[in-house]
Amino acid sequence: MTTAGLNLIAQALSIYDNDLKLAVCNRRFQEMFHLPDHLTQPGARFDDTIRHIANRGDYGPVDDIDALVRQRVEQAKAFVPHYFERLRPTGQVISIEGAPLPTGGWVTVYTDITRAKRVEELLRARSEELSDQLLTHAEELSATNRELAATVTALEETKRQLTEIEARTRLTTEMMPAHIAHVDEDGHYTYSNRRLSSVIPGRPSDILGRHISEALGPAFPRIEPYLMAAYKGESSVFEFTEDHDSRRIRVAFTPDQGGGVYILSMDVTVETQTRVALQQSRRRAMAAQMTSGLAHDFSNLLTIILGMQAKLEKMDLPEEAAELISATQQTAQRGGRLLNRIADMTGNRTLRPQATDLHGLLSDLKLLATPSLPRDVGLSVLDHTPDEAFMLDPGMLQDALLNLILNARDACGSTGQITVTGHCVGQTWIEITVSDTGPGFSRDALDKALNPFFTTKGGEGSGLGLPMVYDMVKLAGGDLRLRNTPSGASVVLRLPYRAAPNAAGGLALLVEDSDELRATFRDMLVDLGFAVIEATSVDEACALTADLEEITLVLSDIRLEGEATGLDLLSRLKPDLPCILMTSLPQNDPLHREAITRGPVLHKPFSQAQLNALIRTEVTP
Repeated sequence: MTTAGLNLIAQALSIYDNDLKLAVCNRRFQEMFHLPDHLTQPGARFDDTIRHIANRGDYGPVDDIDALVRQRVEQAKAFVPHYFERLRPTGQVISIEGAPLPTGGWVTVYTDITRAKRVEELLRARSEELSDQLLTHAEELSATNRELAATVTALEETKRQLTEIEARTRLTTEMMPAHIAHVDEDGHYTYSNRRLSSVIPGRPSDILGRHISEALGPAFPRIEPYLMAAYKGESSVFEFTEDHDSRRIRVAFTPDQGGGVYILSMDVTVETQTRVALQQSRRRAMAAQMTSGLAHDFSNLLTIILGMQAKLEKMDLPEEAAELISATQQTAQRGGRLLNRIADMTGNRTLRPQATDLHGLLSDLKLLATPSLPRDVGLSVLDHTPDEAFMLDPGMLQDALLNLILNARDACGSTGQITVTGHCVGQTWIEITVSDTGPGFSRDALDKALNPFFTTKGGEGSGLGLPMVYDMVKLAGGDLRLRNTPSGASVVLRLPYRAAPNAAGGLALLVEDSDELRATFRDMLVDLGFAVIEATSVDEACALTADLEEITLVLSDIRLEGEATGLDLLSRLKPDLPCILMTSLPQNDPLHREAITRGPVLHKPFSQAQLNALIRTEVTP
């Protein structure tokens, strides 16, 4: 019905979308410009239509048709309202009036005004026959029209400036790593910078006019209470975890003055992982301060007790006393082992991530753990992780998984099944689950199993196994969950998904402010097959990465020329550009600790083999 109605009007009409593709036109549009059928079908390109009209001679003699087409396309992309009249070589005069649409694109109406122009010319030819009064009115009208034309010119200039400001504002918002939007009082989007899909995976970016519940899908129920509060005039900032990739999202709602709400949302997953790692480092530092003095004194006491028991053992005492002496010695030695475990937990236990073949690590895990299992306890490893290297500490991760497998063995007893499953949650987490067919966690264990010294094994356990696994996961910026399953218990480790730099040659950017060190590192990179460009500061490095798209690897010191550090450089680089930091700072320096949570770090001095281990997709043996 709409098409039939458009075909009945005398004017030609066309609507192009914001990609300069035809959305709809009427029959008069085809007839007026003698267009072939394929240029009047939805999806026909605007530049093809202009080229066809130019080739037919509608624009008169044209020296460079390609330049004309480019000019018309650029004018169209501006989406500025316009009106002009064009004389065709056939003598026909057409008025062309275009207006932009709120959702992008524009609508244009073409009117044949040939007859009206001829009437105007006839009136001008007979103007001498008109009365003096009519001429006077005509002159006054002409003067008024000139004033109006001047006003229109000023308005057009203002409109042009506003259009440029709007274009710059839109470009700025679209470049931001956050979703900026506005919904009206009914919850429909009136503005979006088209970044929703980059913040919440799986959601659309073209959401203008859609209801917020449709655009957000499963995430909407989590933000709905805050949105309702914003409609009542209450601003809020909150975080939630979305379901698609388990990313952590921060959202801010700000009411406007017209009943709508402004929305700012951003992905803070990496920030959250870093915050978790720093919090765990602070907890460990506090624990180390609290326990170091106590452990020292307690160790001295145990030494004295063992020495006294050794003297008693040499004396001629009754058999009952010998048994007591032996029990005391065993207890003291167990206390010494416990002190060593405490020192491991609270001491300088630094995470050392490197390019790790997770397939190989999980495969070796089965070989290492199987000899420690009873004959009727099976171990299965289900590896669903992708075929790429990850930045992990293989030693600490393998120790943690072996610890969990041995705990599962104790839960199973003489028969049962232990299963280790690895997979990735989007490109946010690496998830490894150790499950067993034992009796499961008691309610008390679910609440306290991560507390140091809590154990369900009586005198056989130290109560430090799970806390040490928890400590490792938190140091990496991840999380650990305990749960019961229908068949037993499971422990779920989540570690940040950080792909290892994969550069088999290419262009490397070396950022180092020491000339001597820069020469050494340059030679290493060249030997590894890289072409190298150099910078001494963060600003210089950012300028090079902006101009050179070919850069495949960045190797940067943490301390650099100027105030900005290598950590600042990480924040300014493109997220997908691999970067390795290097430093001679001590491991307890705040910059060094933060750098470890952000990515791979090489401690100076290092060898070419160590550098290669972080660049290659497989771990160097």
